[in-house]
Amino acid sequence: MKPTGGSVGAFIAAVTPERRRRDAETLTALMQEVSGREPVLWGTIIGFGSCHYRYPTGTEGDSGVLGFAPRKAASTIYLFDGVEPHAEALARLGDHTVGKGCLYVKDLEQVDLDVLRGILERSQAWVEAGGTDQVQLTVTG
Repeated sequence: MKPTGGSVGAFIAAVTPERRRRDAETLTALMQEVSGREPVLWGTIIGFGSCHYRYPTGTEGDSGVLGFAPRKAASTIYLFDGVEPHAEALARLGDHTVGKGCLYVKDLEQVDLDVLRGILERSQAWVEAGGTDQVQLTVTG
C-alpha cells in the first residue's frame, strides 16, 4: 500500500451516509491527536504515520501506524496488534464488532471515546516498539 496524495478533506466530504462522515471527522481528529501525525490517504484508508512490516513468510509492505476506513456499513479501525490484546478495553468500549485485526464501529456516539483513545495509544506503542516475532515493524514516518 502507498499513500495516494489525495485530499483527506475532500475524501471525507464525499463519505456517505452523514453519520459515517461525522465519524470520519471525529476519528481523524482523534487519531491525529493520538499519533501526533497528519492524516494521509492510502487509497480509501486514512492513515497516520507510516511503517514497514515484514512477516516470517517474507510478505512485507507499508502501512499507516494508525488508520481507519469510513465504509458504508461501519467505520473500520485497523489495529496492527490485533484485537486480542485489547479484550478488556473492548468489553468497555460500547457497541462494536471485531475481525482479527479490525474494529468495526457503526456509530461513534455509541462508544466511549476515552476507551477508544486508550486502544489506539496501546496499538501505536506496539507498532513503535517493533512488533513481535510474528511481524517485524519499522516506523518510517
